[in-house]
Amino acid sequence: MIQLDTQQQAARQWFESLRDRICAEFEAIEREAGSDAAFGYTAWNREDDPEARGGGGVRGVMKGKVFEKVGVNVSTVGGDLNGDFAKTIHGAAENPAFVATGISLVAHMANPHVPAVHMNTRFLTTTKRWFGGGADLNPPLPYAEDTDAFHAAFKGACDAHDPDYHPRFQKWADEYFFIPHRGVHRGVGGIFYDHLEGDFDANFAFTRAVGEAFLAAFPPIVRKRMTRPFSDAEEQQMLEWRGRYAEFNLVHDRGTLFGLKTGGNIDAILMSLPPRAIWP
Repeated sequence: MIQLDTQQQAARQWFESLRDRICAEFEAIEREAGSDAAFGYTAWNREDDPEARGGGGVRGVMKGKVFEKVGVNVSTVGGDLNGDFAKTIHGAAENPAFVATGISLVAHMANPHVPAVHMNTRFLTTTKRWFGGGADLNPPLPYAEDTDAFHAAFKGACDAHDPDYHPRFQKWADEYFFIPHRGVHRGVGGIFYDHLEGDFDANFAFTRAVGEAFLAAFPPIVRKRMTRPFSDAEEQQMLEWRGRYAEFNLVHDRGTLFGLKTGGNIDAILMSLPPRAIWP
């Protein structure tokens, strides 16, 4: 069993509390739509892996009327990174030992007028300590007002901590959430940040603000669009777009690679994949 220090424990507790509030809000949306869908939770434990130092997490999944599939995972794991992979992780080349705790969320919606969304925040400890994360909006049928509202929420979170954050992290998201082999962006962007180290209290406060911004921004967009009628052609567009999303997560996503390389739970790692997709 891994031992957490005060900072790691504080981060883990925050990620778990954010998960609980997000899941409660998403279940409330399902009830408003006349559905009794609720999250099911599955615990997993790396203690079962003799090569892992320990840790685990809880995978939460809901399939409902509004959320065709949404997963909210929290994990806290520790161990030693393998030599080649350790060289790619900030601060791990000098010593492969690590502890990571974080929350990861991906929602695929039943109505193509409601955007899919991703959000995650994490705290990693190697020979260095840093926060990372972000969120991005992925609409099959984009609405400028939804995009603007999403960006405004994260700009507010960024500006309250550092006026340089939003332009820098928005640009980072545009560069990161891009599918090179398709030559297209995964969605309409958001923010992405990594290796935010130094002042733990300030960086932790910013990471909490990112979580709060997501909780403030995304549910109103869902409620605005979830009852809008859609055509078969619009649904087909959504399913084709989901194929692009799957390609990014399987080929380019850092979180997917990190989970697979560190002995994470396969179902939790691949939770981000859509329940249905097409490649015409």
